[in-house]
Amino acid sequence: MIKQRLTGELDLRIERRAGKDIATSQYHQGALRVLRPHYLDNTAQVCYTVVNPGGGYLGADRYRIGIDVGEQASLLLTTQSATKIYRTPQGEAQSQLNIELGAYAVLEYLPDQLIAYRDASYRQKTVVRMQDSSSLVLCEIITPGWSPDGQPFKYHRIRMRTEVYVDGNLMVLDNLLVEPQDQDVESLLYLQGFTHVGMLLAVDSRIETTMVEGLREDAYAVAAQQDEPVHVGISMTATSGLSVRTLGTSTESASTVLLCIVNSLRQRLRAQEPVELRKY
Repeated sequence: MIKQRLTGELDLRIERRAGKDIATSQYHQGALRVLRPHYLDNTAQVCYTVVNPGGGYLGADRYRIGIDVGEQASLLLTTQSATKIYRTPQGEAQSQLNIELGAYAVLEYLPDQLIAYRDASYRQKTVVRMQDSSSLVLCEIITPGWSPDGQPFKYHRIRMRTEVYVDGNLMVLDNLLVEPQDQDVESLLYLQGFTHVGMLLAVDSRIETTMVEGLREDAYAVAAQQDEPVHVGISMTATSGLSVRTLGTSTESASTVLLCIVNSLRQRLRAQEPVELRKY
């Protein structure tokens, strides 16, 4: 069997050297790149931005990203702009994200929203292998594309599966399946009348019940201040961590709530300043 060539692939290895986190290994081919690194605060943490010069995912596209953060290193990974999934008549677009975290390593993955257009199908699998001492934050926002008449496109299917292994043991398994085209056409009832799904997963041995209760209060307060309605659910995972889901009608409201939680975690876990992503 002939192995299908990947549409884009990227590997990035981050290590701490002389008090700064730097890339010690980079590889890319096809429709994936990273921009030059930034340091957004006075810590050693490096920020890299993933770019897709192709502009979006098409039918049967295959992407792979490998992220390796070495011992005591810290990486903030984001994207240059929204990821767009167009019509996929040739088959669903797929993306594989493999993450390795060394002892006391930190990864915060804060991409822009995923926009799925009419008749789009997309499958994303994320596999994380981390140590008990390392720290992980993953975010995603799913947004429907819009038609010229102002009505939301009804994409076909979005599948997202995340597996987190801590010290070699599967500790978190998160599955999301959204299939709006198979639901009632009258409205987006598959999301109880909402259109945007936000997700956050954090795994860190220092996350405990009292901290989660405080994060929940922070998130509810921020959600109540939004112009667009946004519902938030926060629960603890089987291991030391938390899982967040938001339902709303805008990317901005979901992003504001999730970023509030990210910044609360940064302050509580590492006494680190709020993140301010520079995308210009």
